[in-house]
Amino acid sequence: MTTKQFSRYGILFVISAPSGAGKTTLVDALRETPDTVYSVSCTTRPARAGEINGEDYHFIDEPDFLAKAKGGEFLEFAQVHGQHHYGTLRAPVVENLKRGVDVLIDIDTQGAATIRNCGDEFIRSCLADVFIMPPNLDELRKRLTKRGTENAEQIERRLTTAAAEMEHWREYRYTIISKSMEEDLQKFRHIMGAERYLSRRLKQL
Repeated sequence: MTTKQFSRYGILFVISAPSGAGKTTLVDALRETPDTVYSVSCTTRPARAGEINGEDYHFIDEPDFLAKAKGGEFLEFAQVHGQHHYGTLRAPVVENLKRGVDVLIDIDTQGAATIRNCGDEFIRSCLADVFIMPPNLDELRKRLTKRGTENAEQIERRLTTAAAEMEHWREYRYTIISKSMEEDLQKFRHIMGAERYLSRRLKQL
């Protein structure tokens, strides 16, 4: 009797969260393990101290970014706060997914919606989107204040944005109510495991 062999395409794990909800810490922890590839975004903003081109972002100039956008090279892109552009390159994402490699993308609710509603059926079939939900705005305020990187006015502005973003949680396949980083990481890994065992993702060779 011939043994049946199976394979699958990669899964596109999209993660979104309001600023201060612990997304960056979670993503950094996920990037330390070899079972996913992190999608490095392009941006037109200047690199900050300590940031590495190709690891934190692909830092490119605006004409290059706009040319890529016009040529359909981005899976999603946006201009943030009317200033700098950010975008996810389509080719490396698709290449990894077709090779069976899981891809992790860290984007805002607008970018997640663009991917969720894109015209590429292959991308949509690979998608597993996750929203990290703060327990409440008071807890989010505490986390932002503890960070110590913004003044009171900036924190209130971020909270206003966060409240609007939190309205979109129902659009995501999964929602994690954020607690500790360890708990969030464990929950996210449970989601990854469940998605990898979905029957519809398997292909019989």
